[in-house]
Amino acid sequence: MEDAANAPLIREDSAEHSRDAALDFEHDEDTAELKESELRHPNLFVWTLTFTSGISGLLFGYDTGVISATLVSIGSDLSHRDLTTLDKSLITSCTSLFALIASPTTGMLADWLGRKRVILLADVLFVAGSVWQSYTQSVWGMIAGRGVVGLAVGGASLVVPLYIAELSPSPFRGRLVTLSILFITIGQVVSYIIGYVLSTHAHGWRWMVGLGALPAAIQFLILAVLPESPRWLVKSGRVDEARRVLDRVFGGGQHTHKMVDGVLWGIEKEVMEEEEATRQRTGRTTPGKRYPLGLGRIWESWEELLGVAGNRRALAIACMLQALQQLCGFVLSRGLRETPDTDTRKQNSLMYFSATIFALVGFSSPTLTSLAIAITNFLFTLVALVLIDRVGRRRILLYTIPVMIIGLVLCSFAFAFVNVAVHPGDVEHGGNDDALQGRLWPMTILAAMVVYVCGYATGIGNVAWQQSELFPLSVRSQGSGVATGMNWGSNFLVGLTFLPMMESMTPTGTFALYALICGLGWAAVWRMYPETKGLKLEEIRGVLEHGWGVKASLRRGAGSVEG
Repeated sequence: MEDAANAPLIREDSAEHSRDAALDFEHDEDTAELKESELRHPNLFVWTLTFTSGISGLLFGYDTGVISATLVSIGSDLSHRDLTTLDKSLITSCTSLFALIASPTTGMLADWLGRKRVILLADVLFVAGSVWQSYTQSVWGMIAGRGVVGLAVGGASLVVPLYIAELSPSPFRGRLVTLSILFITIGQVVSYIIGYVLSTHAHGWRWMVGLGALPAAIQFLILAVLPESPRWLVKSGRVDEARRVLDRVFGGGQHTHKMVDGVLWGIEKEVMEEEEATRQRTGRTTPGKRYPLGLGRIWESWEELLGVAGNRRALAIACMLQALQQLCGFVLSRGLRETPDTDTRKQNSLMYFSATIFALVGFSSPTLTSLAIAITNFLFTLVALVLIDRVGRRRILLYTIPVMIIGLVLCSFAFAFVNVAVHPGDVEHGGNDDALQGRLWPMTILAAMVVYVCGYATGIGNVAWQQSELFPLSVRSQGSGVATGMNWGSNFLVGLTFLPMMESMTPTGTFALYALICGLGWAAVWRMYPETKGLKLEEIRGVLEHGWGVKASLRRGAGSVEG
């Protein structure tokens, strides 16, 4: 079988077909676009692909949530001793670290092996890591198992949105990618429920981590019989296979043939234009032949990503959105990792404070309080699912980031009246002994956290993962890999700096800083981020070709907010 990395982007027979297609369909391209825009809902085949791919999100959410109950249930089961602060820090942080390492590497693999094969590889890693964790007898074995799962999480978090975006009809692309994010919130809710049920059973934590293998195995079996991304197939010269996949995506039948021809021609046209631009830029007539083992194609993709102005703009936007998604402080309310009486406060330390605040207002179970935040996140991800293809990506961010700022500013103000010690201790309420006043500010903080999560889940929590639509096909996986790496790197940075910030800047100053970051993020979105709602993947390249394309995208009718 020919190496896809070394194969010409369009073979001679495909090129001949493309020239014929140009004559037959170029004048009908507007008609094809109109028909695609008039599609009312995805068909069963598209839903099956999306739900099957979304299982990776379920695994991601389950894994990030279940570690909270796992850490407090292990006891002395590992290495015949209680976990130390360093043990817990390494167990929780190594997943993010390995996900950060995996993301850019996975981008290259997705171009070389295909999107589907990388998801299948991630499933194998999920199963191996889950089983490894459930059977390990040592702390370092647990850390290694978490690292394997981190590789799977890093790969899946990149490729699944990419795979869904390349398979989705343009009118539904936003909501179908958002559906994969919804699966993450479902996984978190499920993990908290399972953790709550199994945390009281002897060695129940082994079942908690081991259960992650089940959905990964199910996804592997179903996805193995589903097709590859049609855009990757065209890029690899397998145009006939791509046509068959697109026929199924658009429902088949005579009435969809012209639409499929128009979409296919648009993909082939983009690939040929990109290949010609590469030839002109590098002076080489045969792409990918400069280095052995397919390294030439990989190197040329990186040259194109960083050397072409439109691609650099796409990369800047995608990295900005992914960094904002983490640096805005959502790790503060993502979920409880430890109970109030544990010693480690490293990676999710504010949830220690939020658990204390929940206890003050009558909640006795830290796991259930985390479940409340997870349910809020889930419900407002549903809101995003409804709005993202109606309101648009840009508009939804310009509306929801101010909501996040309001929540953070309110938290910052309220914390001035609630003195929470960085290390375990009592909580004071501004010197007021009145019971009602004592609960007022903790209740205010809780309300502010909910407001913040509502804005986050509706906006940046989902829009950032629309990153793949910004890049042309030739650099889509590499660009998405770098942006996903930015997400995991920012996640790691927040976990590393949060506690020192709480100690040196106080909670009030820390929340104020996150509010400032959100304000800067809003300004960047207003200045840089064009509206992509309703545009085909092949059309978005033109939006960023000569600038940020904000005004041009709004003139196309994809949005109406000029800022």
